[in-house]
Amino acid sequence: MNKLKKYFFCGIGGSGMSPLAQVLSRQDCIVCGSDRSYDQNKNRALFENLTQQEIKLFAQDGSGVDSSVDFLVVSSAIEEKIPDVKKAVELGIKIIKRSELLAEIFHKYKGIAIGGTSGKSTVTGMVGHILQTCEKSPVVINGGVMLNVSGVGLGNCLTGNGEYCVIEADESDGSIEHYNPFVSVVTNITLDHKPIEELRPLFSDFVKKADCGTVINVDCPEAVELVSINPRTLTFGIENPNADIRAVDIKPIVGGVSFNVYGINAKLQVSGRYNVSNALAAIATAKMLGISFEDSIEALKSFKGIRRRMELVGIKNNVTVIDDFAHNPDKIAASLETLKEHDGRLLVMYQPHGFKPTKFLRKGLVQSFSKGLSGDDCLLMPEIFYAGGTTNKDISSADIINDVKKNGRNAVFFETRNDIADYLVKNAKAKDRIVIMGARDDTLTDFAKNILENIK
Repeated sequence: MNKLKKYFFCGIGGSGMSPLAQVLSRQDCIVCGSDRSYDQNKNRALFENLTQQEIKLFAQDGSGVDSSVDFLVVSSAIEEKIPDVKKAVELGIKIIKRSELLAEIFHKYKGIAIGGTSGKSTVTGMVGHILQTCEKSPVVINGGVMLNVSGVGLGNCLTGNGEYCVIEADESDGSIEHYNPFVSVVTNITLDHKPIEELRPLFSDFVKKADCGTVINVDCPEAVELVSINPRTLTFGIENPNADIRAVDIKPIVGGVSFNVYGINAKLQVSGRYNVSNALAAIATAKMLGISFEDSIEALKSFKGIRRRMELVGIKNNVTVIDDFAHNPDKIAASLETLKEHDGRLLVMYQPHGFKPTKFLRKGLVQSFSKGLSGDDCLLMPEIFYAGGTTNKDISSADIINDVKKNGRNAVFFETRNDIADYLVKNAKAKDRIVIMGARDDTLTDFAKNILENIK
């Protein structure tokens, strides 16, 4: 009898790590791991869910790594100062990166890889939801929590037994080049983590390698350049009349948006034209897999969205609090455009992450906020979120604030996030919408909930 492979995940609570751990635990592997948040008694529900799936958890002190472990899985860089990594090196245990393991799992299936600067998590969730609703039993590995499955496991994966696997293909760390997809999907290509010049060859190769075919957004000037690369290409769009699959008659509705595709009325429980575009990407992908427009559109009516994507935290005394993952210029612009479809002043707290990324995106961030905010709206920013490491702290949130103020918008810099919470609680009034924006910081959701609780 073959020995079961044993995987130890260093940082098992991460959004990219926990779904892999869950998928492997369903594939006759022994899975265990450690996490600093587990040691600090944070994210208890997450770790309880992992434990319930027979995934054993250890303190991140090296005690869980012994000679029975076949592979130590790390998120990106191998940091030998971490006790688990140090122990694995001493014992000669093979260390693999998360992206390498994801590619290994992905290639066991007919893999559907969702790539692009924005919309990956939502399109991954939508495609997975269509396949699940159409009884295809997919494996889905998502960076965001899918609200339709949040009661099962951790919500960022489905562990089906069908022939398809749907994943996010991340360009920010270059891991997109590891995948040989059955279907490649390109939502858009815009400035985020890498210069456009570096993204072009990555996405060109991504499209070229797709065995079954590719799905491309022809509303995006960069993505449309990829259309001729793969002989089997389905295009989608809203603005481009030449799109193979196009949405028309787009209208905001209570709790979502409606539109029309080939004479079929579609309704989503998520708002915004950008989510219509995401839905078109999912419908086109499903079509390439042989699923009809009618079945896809019907399935998407019950799609609830992705956590922290314009997610309603609650309403108190007629003040609405929204939690949003928007963190790059395009995502911020799309969120603000959607918010402006409805009445009410916007009080937006944006927490940028990383000094280097903020400096890289400065011009785009200023442009998005200056264009997207108006009237009495106000942008509030604390200092840049810094997760550690060596970096030049040669930019401040105050620089962004000053640039936005020069463009005639209301904008205020605060030394700490708690100061912003106090300001919002004191100054919010009926019909205001408080929006908490930012990424890479799991405490932002609790921050939003705390503001809601304290509104008078």
